[in-house]
Amino acid sequence: MDDQKTAENFDVNKIDQAFLDDPFPTYKLMRENDPVHRNPDGSYFLTRYEDVVQSFRHPAMSSDKTVDFKPKFGDGPLYVHHTTSLVFNDPPKHTRVRKLLSEAFSPRKLSELEPVIDGIVDRLLDRLAAQGEFDVVNDYALALPTEIIADMLGVPEEHRHKLHNYSNLILGALDPVVTPEKIEDGHAAVEEFGALLEELISERRKMPEGGEMGEVLSSLIFGEVDGENLTPIELVQNCIFLLNAGHETTANLVGNGISILLDYPDQLQRLRDDPSLIKTAVEEFLRFQSPLQIGNRKAVEDVEFGPEGSKVTISAGTFLHTCIGAANRDPEKFENPEEVDIGRQPNPQIAFGIGKHICMGNTLGRIEGHVAVGKFVERFPNLRATGEKRNHGRARFRGLEVLPVSVT
Repeated sequence: MDDQKTAENFDVNKIDQAFLDDPFPTYKLMRENDPVHRNPDGSYFLTRYEDVVQSFRHPAMSSDKTVDFKPKFGDGPLYVHHTTSLVFNDPPKHTRVRKLLSEAFSPRKLSELEPVIDGIVDRLLDRLAAQGEFDVVNDYALALPTEIIADMLGVPEEHRHKLHNYSNLILGALDPVVTPEKIEDGHAAVEEFGALLEELISERRKMPEGGEMGEVLSSLIFGEVDGENLTPIELVQNCIFLLNAGHETTANLVGNGISILLDYPDQLQRLRDDPSLIKTAVEEFLRFQSPLQIGNRKAVEDVEFGPEGSKVTISAGTFLHTCIGAANRDPEKFENPEEVDIGRQPNPQIAFGIGKHICMGNTLGRIEGHVAVGKFVERFPNLRATGEKRNHGRARFRGLEVLPVSVT
């Protein structure tokens, strides 16, 4: 079968293990042969940078999922969560909730969090140095954002070990193909974490000043915009959203970043020789292995996508899969996109999205990446892989499940 036919036969609802392990050859095939691809279910899969950016910025593109998630989730907790949290809503609701959440990411709060991040990273690195051999993903990349988000939400130590599983189950339910068992596990995770958050919120209402440095729960509870607060449901569900958004993407960024440096030893040495490259290095990690690979939108009016001369009209009511992972390797936008260049400039990667739905935690995520990867490389000059890495096997999010290394 030729490339054109292979691209035309792609079905996002029937992706296999080979795609999950390495989707980038498929992205390239689609971008070159069928960049505005129609899936058998009538949805479209976009792979060009310009088309993905247009889908994020065009006023006729909707993020609201109150209709689309109903068949998948029913009326259960996953439906309540994903239709209440910030990411799957449109203005004016999105605008109002985003303003109310913005205090969690204000310059003042970020300045409070920077020494917290430094302290957490230093403690983790001390522990890893004592171990000598460890798994980068579970012992470091996941541990860092878990601790930071737990601090931000005031989650007690005895509950923190549960957070990764909550996030994994809730976000895993968003994949194109999900088993009924995983849907049920996702419902249970929303219920259980929601109940814990309700207890924490109740306690903080009684003691508004009782939080530690870096905690944002009081700001979320009592913050006002035009005399309005987050409703009780919005408050709980967007606290869950903060865990999912900040935990998954940061863990993937750190794990992917260290893995990329191991795969490209010349770039690892380059960073060791010039630590000031860490900022552009993080941008390159975000581009090359985007933590969020596939987003989605729905057209509320007819909109044209595709290159000049071969435009495709997508009708109102059509669902789109917006492939960030493919867009960030588009040769029309990036020189030598399949190669890693930790000094790449310019680097207009869109791993955090773009437009009104750009990830509001993007600054925090970058700070975590700079500190976590920069200090890791500096601390461990003898870093080497000791076994095979393994991806976590989800389509919408790109990250590792295991990355065994030695630093001795």
